[in-house]
Amino acid sequence: MNAAPRLLLVDDEPPALRRLQELLEDCSATVPHEVVGTAANGPQALDQMANMAVDVVITDIHMPEMSGLELARHMGRLHPRPAVIFCTAYDQFAVQAFEVHAIDYLLKPIRRERLEDALRRASALVPPKIEALAQIETRARRYFSVSERGRVRLVPVENVVYLKAELKYVTLRTRDGEFLLEESLTMLENEFGDKLVRIHRNCLVSRAALIGFERGHDEGEGNWLAMLQGVPEKLPVSRRQAHVVKEFRQGG
Repeated sequence: MNAAPRLLLVDDEPPALRRLQELLEDCSATVPHEVVGTAANGPQALDQMANMAVDVVITDIHMPEMSGLELARHMGRLHPRPAVIFCTAYDQFAVQAFEVHAIDYLLKPIRRERLEDALRRASALVPPKIEALAQIETRARRYFSVSERGRVRLVPVENVVYLKAELKYVTLRTRDGEFLLEESLTMLENEFGDKLVRIHRNCLVSRAALIGFERGHDEGEGNWLAMLQGVPEKLPVSRRQAHVVKEFRQGG
């Protein structure tokens, strides 16, 4: 990291963003740094990081379109990955979670002295581990992220038709195309169980995209194929997951 870290500031509330900029200006003489950009939400921040070098992201946590924790998870696909300083009004229990995982944070209202301390330590910050962020975040992500020509592409969870495990990757299928994820199907089922349902040991389908079932002919599998809105594939339902057909018929 440069002696003067390059900062990107992220907050959906303009007054809070201006206050942070003012505090940083007050700190500039004692702790040199450069603010290279600001963003009102996570997707904006990711777009900016595709076009500029950023060493440290200072982000609010509670934002409507994408939380700061989810933003940090998507930033894990950037090379190099910026370090992250979270701004939070979390209660003490959540703050302890940050401390356990050695994730830096600023409690709101932010004090100049604490901000200066965070900036001084910025050069030693290590990008937070995705596993640690997943433990702290209590809400499911609103986006999946995939690497695409040096950028992070966001795929809304609501656009997913199915997820299928194949070798070491998971294929994410939308109506418009396919993407590869390096995530565990079991972890995805745990995170998105309200939106996805397992029909096979290697496949989760969108509850919203599931339009029905028809009889299959593969003796090695169950007797049903799942039909999904927007894609031509009909996916086999394993015997172990055949209860999904019954639940669908019953409106569950």
